[in-house]
Amino acid sequence: MKEYSKSKLNRVKRGQNRATYDVEKINSILDAGFIGYVSYVYQEQAITLPMAYGRKDDKIYLHGSQANRMLLTLLETGKISMTVMHLDALVLARSGLHHSVNYRSVTLFGSVKKITDDTEKDAALFCFMEHMMKGRWDGIRDMHKQELDRTLVVEMTIETASAKVRDVGVGDEPEDYNLDVWAGLIPIKQVAEFPIPDEGKPKGMEIPKHIMDYYEQHKQ
Repeated sequence: MKEYSKSKLNRVKRGQNRATYDVEKINSILDAGFIGYVSYVYQEQAITLPMAYGRKDDKIYLHGSQANRMLLTLLETGKISMTVMHLDALVLARSGLHHSVNYRSVTLFGSVKKITDDTEKDAALFCFMEHMMKGRWDGIRDMHKQELDRTLVVEMTIETASAKVRDVGVGDEPEDYNLDVWAGLIPIKQVAEFPIPDEGKPKGMEIPKHIMDYYEQHKQ
């Protein structure tokens, strides 16, 4: 089992029993998502923004316009931190302070660089698109050179990371278990609804297999 080394930066202090540094487990949490929360400091102001991402091995790919303030700031500092979190259940306890949630979360730390080579940019954007929906890249037109030139692509190398997972039931005070109060879990999950075609030609087209495969996999 390969693990990220523990340091002051990535070590989980509260709820250490829920922490994991296992690379495979962390990658599985990343691959189950598509949106990460990226933090940076701009003019002494801390800012966090949601960003879509793609992952390949220990690389995370982000993209935006060439004038993207966040990406430019990250490139200037050379460092990046990103968090991905999945809400799996509401945990309803018998007392207010024991209410909680079940979740899977990952925090990444690493270095960041700008990708300038067109072939590398194309490969990074392929990774991004396939992370969003497997098979989608082959179902769309090729990118124009002007589009590629206008796009800023950033590669994060994951240097260390940690994850926290809560996947258990209610943890009430022993004396509260006989109270006439309902307690339990409400499972939460994100689902895909049936694809809605855009106006024009898509209305008369058969929905591509890769889209229906995604729908079938995520509809429940």
